[in-house]
Amino acid sequence: MVRRFLLAFVLAALVAGGAVAAGALLRDDAPAQQHARPSASSSTTAPPTTVPPPTVPPPTVPPRDPRRGNGQPVTFAFGGDVHFEGGLRAKLLADPATLLGPVAPVLAAADVAVVNLETAITERGAPEDKQYTFRTPPAALAALGAAGIDAVSMANNHALDYGPDGLVDSLGAKALTPSPVIIGVGANAGEAYTPYRVDVRGQRIAVIAATDVLDGNLAVAWTATDTHAGIASARAQRADRLLATVLATRADSDTVVVFLHWGIEDQMCPSAGQRTLAQRLVDAGADIVVGSHAHRLQGAGRLGTAFVDYGLANFVFYNEAGPAGVSGVLQVTATGRDVDAYSWVPAQIRGGVPKPLPAGPDADRAVADWNALRDCTGLAP
Repeated sequence: MVRRFLLAFVLAALVAGGAVAAGALLRDDAPAQQHARPSASSSTTAPPTTVPPPTVPPPTVPPRDPRRGNGQPVTFAFGGDVHFEGGLRAKLLADPATLLGPVAPVLAAADVAVVNLETAITERGAPEDKQYTFRTPPAALAALGAAGIDAVSMANNHALDYGPDGLVDSLGAKALTPSPVIIGVGANAGEAYTPYRVDVRGQRIAVIAATDVLDGNLAVAWTATDTHAGIASARAQRADRLLATVLATRADSDTVVVFLHWGIEDQMCPSAGQRTLAQRLVDAGADIVVGSHAHRLQGAGRLGTAFVDYGLANFVFYNEAGPAGVSGVLQVTATGRDVDAYSWVPAQIRGGVPKPLPAGPDADRAVADWNALRDCTGLAP
């Protein structure tokens, strides 16, 4: 399990401002020399005879299955949109280590857990010219790490809400925070599109983040280029860069995940653009494609041999009224390129935090509703 809870201590500091040698067992592997005894009828001694060691064939190494890697399953947990606005900010500063306590066991049980961090990580800067602007202190990373989250995507339409100063601080937090790893934003395009990589029981996992949603007046300034800091984009011609990243990552990974910010707000069915982009990503080599932005659950299922979830909804969020408060954790098990199983752990946001529903009729009904969302996706169960 990829867990680094001790880093909560390091992150808490941000809020406030011997080798063991392996012994070797030595043995004599030289071939034994056997000498013939003198014959009873002869006074001469037979010359020594060298007995060659037995021939041992080299071990047979089975070829690596291009679909199943080394045959070891890996479990994933995915959550949707996270910020720490409103009453969440005071709770965060008071006790980041336990803020996500209700949902932490579900996240920590997975080998790899990923969410969308929809906010700038800064206390500085001026808000951009847009309707909603979000920012959070670095304690947010302590809270997410303590809950068992391994990587957070900042490829979304709120990552640069507090301008260049906010971006500088967010990149500083990225450099100082080894866990959770921040993906989807960088000092240039190469860094922004770089996947989160981790080895789980010999399976090579890669998670790539990008956004298909940006305010039109900010899209150019916010998008990372080879010479400009910003976020990884999947918009229009920028999709080619994302697809090339997926294709290149496919060559040296067993399971490739793409985490997207996409879709239309308040819609519970995927847009035509989402469906087209999902197919292009799967064709390029993605095995799991998931994302958020609509602030509503959207359907999930299989697209050929791959798995797609169009909308993870809100996760840690101040709006918990009606459909906006319907949340949960997506669980996926994959062995290499084979998606073995997936399931939905339903939750309801209360006090800004998702609380899994206890087993019973309400949870069963929530799972049935989630499965019904597949009807307008074109995906298979």
